[in-house]
Amino acid sequence: MSVPDIFDRAARRLHRDRAAPTFAEFDFLRAAMLDGIAERLASVTHRFTDMLDLGCFDGALPVPAGAKVTRCDAGALFAVQSGGVQADEDRLPFPAESFDLVVSVGVLDSVNDLPGALTLARRALRPDGLFLAAFCGAGTLSTLRSVLREAERNRPAARIHPQVDVRSAGDLLMRAGFTLPVADIEPLTVRYRGIGGLLRDLRGMGASNILRDRTPLRRDTLARAAELFTERADPDGKTPERFDIIYLTGWSPAPTQPQPARRGSATASLEGALRRFPPSDA
Repeated sequence: MSVPDIFDRAARRLHRDRAAPTFAEFDFLRAAMLDGIAERLASVTHRFTDMLDLGCFDGALPVPAGAKVTRCDAGALFAVQSGGVQADEDRLPFPAESFDLVVSVGVLDSVNDLPGALTLARRALRPDGLFLAAFCGAGTLSTLRSVLREAERNRPAARIHPQVDVRSAGDLLMRAGFTLPVADIEPLTVRYRGIGGLLRDLRGMGASNILRDRTPLRRDTLARAAELFTERADPDGKTPERFDIIYLTGWSPAPTQPQPARRGSATASLEGALRRFPPSDA
């Protein structure tokens, strides 16, 4: 059964192409994600030979020593700039078991079929291959969501993308067939003088609204939202906005990996263990 598109694929490509020439000016969020990915990768002792950079933007993701990298992006300009291929994350063209490391940074929150994208990433991995990802999850842009909702109280419209919470993200890893799944979250707060700066950053990083059912933002609505955004400012005149970064780690199944104990295979009972420690009279 096909999954209905939530996001406009053509608009997603167009927004990424528009962001490509000046992306370096607006890459702070992805840079934070790259730092988190680097920390997680540094704790892994595996040596990798073939890496897929899934959603590569400008190709800034470092490559492990000795590994070859294939870059892939939904936007044509990002793909060309990085010497990669153009493809949507839920429509990958790569054969099974092509890579031993797949890393995706900053794109999975705008993929139509996220379970499908995770399954394809797992399929592209060789046994005991590693998958790492970072993307914005539930709680992101909470201030913008709030002011837009209040500004459009009488005619609400979908403005902020649906978001995945960290628990659901971990469940999706398991559903996709990854082993040893880990999902965690790190918040990042950025403070703005006005709503214009926030919207400019979102456009600059290719993260503005690409919902299929989006409608134009009216000028009076934007003006009201700007007032409400300013009202939420700290004493120094800057309003905090939140980005909740979800990190995912999972492994492609392999016989050499630790396996959970079979239910009922324990050789000692809890009752027996407790008998070793008689109750105290104290």
